[in-house]
Parts: sequence; structure tokens; C-alpha cells
Amino acid sequence: MESINNSRPLLSLAKPCLATLIACSLFMTACGKQENDEAAKEAFSSTYQALESAPVFIQNATILLGNGEKLNEANILLKDGKIEAVGKRVKSVKGAIEIDATGKYVTPGVIDTHSHLGVYPSPGTRSHRDGNEAVAPVTADVWAEHSVWPQDPGFITALAGGVTSMQILPGSANLFGGRSVTVKNVPAHTYQAMKFPGAPHGLKMACGENPKRVYGDKGGPQTRMGNVAGYRRAWIDAADYLKKSEAAAEGSEPPKRDLKLETLAGVLKGEILVHNHCYRADEMATMLDLAKEFDYKVTSFHHAIEAYKIGDLLAANDTCASMWADWWGFKMEAFDMVRENIPMVEAAGACAIVHSDSGKGIQRLHQEAAKAMASGQRVGLDYDEATAISWITQNPAKALGILEHTGTLEEGKMADVVLWSDSPFSVYTHAEKVFVDGALIYDRFDESKQPVTDFSLGVLNFGAE
Repeated sequence: MESINNSRPLLSLAKPCLATLIACSLFMTACGKQENDEAAKEAFSSTYQALESAPVFIQNATILLGNGEKLNEANILLKDGKIEAVGKRVKSVKGAIEIDATGKYVTPGVIDTHSHLGVYPSPGTRSHRDGNEAVAPVTADVWAEHSVWPQDPGFITALAGGVTSMQILPGSANLFGGRSVTVKNVPAHTYQAMKFPGAPHGLKMACGENPKRVYGDKGGPQTRMGNVAGYRRAWIDAADYLKKSEAAAEGSEPPKRDLKLETLAGVLKGEILVHNHCYRADEMATMLDLAKEFDYKVTSFHHAIEAYKIGDLLAANDTCASMWADWWGFKMEAFDMVRENIPMVEAAGACAIVHSDSGKGIQRLHQEAAKAMASGQRVGLDYDEATAISWITQNPAKALGILEHTGTLEEGKMADVVLWSDSPFSVYTHAEKVFVDGALIYDRFDESKQPVTDFSLGVLNFGAE
């Protein structure tokens, strides 16, 4: 029966229904809905396994916790993949690897909310451009993870910059570009082995110039008002799909599984987080009203060149803004920025984030945060490094729905930690050691702890003389 309303193979459908055969025979439509929900949740699940490691004790460091606090000459103990303790009186334990960090800094692992590593990998050949399914304005059915190439050397160079987690997004050609994926930045042969356990999917949306540029000569949208009409039509379809799916629990016939509407319905249910490429303040305000019309939330605007104009609105809607420190002016909608954008959003009480959208920028997010901090200080927004580090740790973790697991150095959280040679806000500073779940994944002074992808090893030319 389910095969009529579900495109999954019969074999996979039969197994979960077997244990509840009697119930399914009485409530066939409800069972069909359950099957749809379970299929959506289980598909391409994470196989990530943290590496085992001995306890690690780092002492005498300046520690930026990521939550606005700073500890001088303090210690941190990593054990069993978690942060065991942080503070001046924390002691080492038997068997721990001890590191003297006098004169050095410890921070949470850096998190990037906007990356295209793996979907636009290096080298940047046409054959590797798998980030934009630019065939229709609404492609909510595609998933970025199905384009991710784990051998992208960019993952390793990002690791050397202290990046331990990132969100990989589809491109911004479409009104709805598809699902994003959040990964741990660890060497792996499959993207499933990188997927952050339990992290929710995101939905990439885009407003402004990109969708109308791509589709203006292909049937539209041609204008910004066409963009908004396209969003509204899609959300109306999604609300109807969700209504029918919920009615199935009461005995109605479930709708045929639809990958596009399944993603949008996931947003309406609060299970998938909206990440919205948007530059102008007026357009961001429109998107917030659109979210109210259909009862969902915009988790973060991305690029957000004019976020400083609507910081109060972002704060009132608990919506983050993922921004660059000083990159703008490359097209009209990206024209009206100020260098104080990020600290001004912080001052408004909103969630400020420094993002990259760049395979190079992701290597230096700490320096981008430093530029934003300095710009704020020049106009009297005197945020220090304890606050600025939250722009690349705590706040992005919040936007990705993983703050309960990482993003700050608090007891019980994942031991995603960076040891820096000095303040991460100095241009002379390097990430010396990067720990993911307590395991040393990168060491600047130990080549055996500097991962190399198969691609980076090069190709032997057996035919050469």
C-alpha cells in the first residue's frame, strides 16, 4: 500500500512496518505518514566517530571562553572528548598530555556559518562546480551534502586556521537553493563521516539580485516583487503539504512524498533552520514579515551588508546576521556597508557573526573578527577580544543549532579547542594545535599531525621521461 504513496523501495518499507503489522493494518495512512517522517530523518545519517585520545591538560593560558568571559593564566582539561574543567585551579590527571601554554591563547574551535568547501572545491574547475542547481527558482529538494567532495584541500587549510565546524550551503542562484549540512572539520573519505551528529539541516534561501539575474530571461522571477511572489507560492504549497501530512495521523490519506515540499514543511515544523542570503535592510525586513506570514523563523541572514540599519529588528526577531568585516561594493545591493557593521549589530543586542563564503577567508576568520573589532573601537564601540571571539564561536554555533554541544568552553561540551601562538586577533598569530572532540587533529609543528588529502599528494606521471 505504501508503495502507492511513497517512492522508497518496498524492501526498506517492509522492515519497520513488520514489528507493527497489526497497528499498520488498522491505521494504514498514519503508518504511511510515519514512514515518510522516518525516511526523511534517517536518510544519509551521520557516521561520524570521534577519535580516541588521552586526556589533554593545557595550563597557564589566556582562555577566551567564547561566551564573553576571559581567564588569565588559567588551565583547561580535555577528557573523553569533552571539556572536563576550565579555570585557574583545574589540575591535571594521571596519563594526561600536558602542554605549557604560557603566553598563548586557548579558544573554542572556530565555526563558519557560510562555506562552500566541497561543493566548490579546489581546484576550481567547471567539473567541480556543484553548488548551484540553477534549473528552477525553487530547488528545496536538493541537499548540499550530495555535492560535497571530502578530498577538497580547503578543509585542511581551514583546519590550519582553527576551523573545527562549518555549514556547507548550496549557492544563491535560486529563491530556495536546497538544504545545507553542518560538518565537523575532520579528514574523512565520506561526507557522512564528517556530518555533525544531531545538527539540524538548514535551508538556503536567497533574495535580491541573484535569483532575478539567473531566471529573469527564463520565465522569472524578473524583479524583487517576483521573488517575493515565488516565496509565497512555495510556502502556500508547503503549508498545504504539512496540513495533509498531519491529517494523515487522524486517518486521512497521506500525500505522495515530495522532496521539495518535505524540506519546506520541515522548516514550518521548526526542524530545519532558514539561512537567508540577503544584503539590503529593506529586503531583510520583508523576509522577516514573510516568515511571520507563514509562521517560521529566519535563523540567520547571510552577507547582511546593511544589517547595521536594522539591528533592533534583528534583535527583536532573534535573528542572527552573518557578515564580512570589510568586503562590499561588488554589486549594487552590496553597496551600502560600513566597516562597523558587525559591532553595530552587536551593540543592538542582536547575534553578530563573522562568516567567510570563501575558501581563503575561512582560513583567517580570526583576523576578520579582529578587523571588525578594531573598526568598532575606532567609533567608540569598545568590544574586546572576549566578545569578538564569540562572533566566530558561540554565535555561529547558535545559528547552526549546535550551541548545546560546542561553540563555548564549558564543562561537558565537545572538546573542540584551538591553541593559538598569541592573541588570535594579531596578524602574527597562528593556530598551533587544533583539537576536535579532544583529539589532536592538527599540529603546526608536527607534520604527522598535518592532514593531507589524496588529491594534495598529486598525480604521478608514469609516461614521463
